[in-house]
Amino acid sequence: MGWHRELLIGFDLETTGTDPREARIVSGAVIEVRAGERLGHREWLADPGVEIPADAVAVHGISNERAAAEGEPADRVADAIARALVSYWTAGVPVVAYNAAFDLTLLSAELRRHGLPSLSDRLGGIAPAPVVDPYTIDRWADRYRRRKRNLEAVCAEYGVVLDAAHNASADALAAARLATAIADRHPKIAALGPAELHRRQIEWYAQWAADFQAFLRRKGDAAAVVDGAWPLRELSPEAV
Repeated sequence: MGWHRELLIGFDLETTGTDPREARIVSGAVIEVRAGERLGHREWLADPGVEIPADAVAVHGISNERAAAEGEPADRVADAIARALVSYWTAGVPVVAYNAAFDLTLLSAELRRHGLPSLSDRLGGIAPAPVVDPYTIDRWADRYRRRKRNLEAVCAEYGVVLDAAHNASADALAAARLATAIADRHPKIAALGPAELHRRQIEWYAQWAADFQAFLRRKGDAAAVVDGAWPLRELSPEAV
């Protein structure tokens, strides 16, 4: 039985924006999944402490009024999510996040913003791992497919049901099920252990970023820079 049939932890954040270094957590979910079956589930609603822009509300449906009335303080939510993820990494359980570089970078920025220990600090100085990112894996395994690569489109490609896109719990569950479906379709992915798969994804993401950056520059954007760090992007000192 491969890693994809063992315990996986689906993780997703809904946020105030699209820049992981600046956006704030609005909601988050951590879901235990084994062989596609949902087991444990934790979800958080945060008061981000800043206004949630209308375009973000339109995506995830969480209004400023609801976040202020029902949400927990942002620092408590960030800390609780970090503690949950670290508990699984410490046990060697893979955390699955679709486009992990966004969610984990954003969580890391929130921890720094509130003066809380980083993920690495909580892991004794070790980088967070193993992480499974269906976005990165699918882009490598089926690189010539000319279709969208958002969560909804890739779930449809692999026959994974996504009940409510941009709901943290639904997206986290779909990400975990998608990881299983991708490994089922691509035996070479299933055959890798979680640690080796993590290492390969670092390489695959960096190669994609380099290729995409070169493409943008060929198209005339001479200053284009595509960050190839995965699963965490570096935070600048002012990113708080």
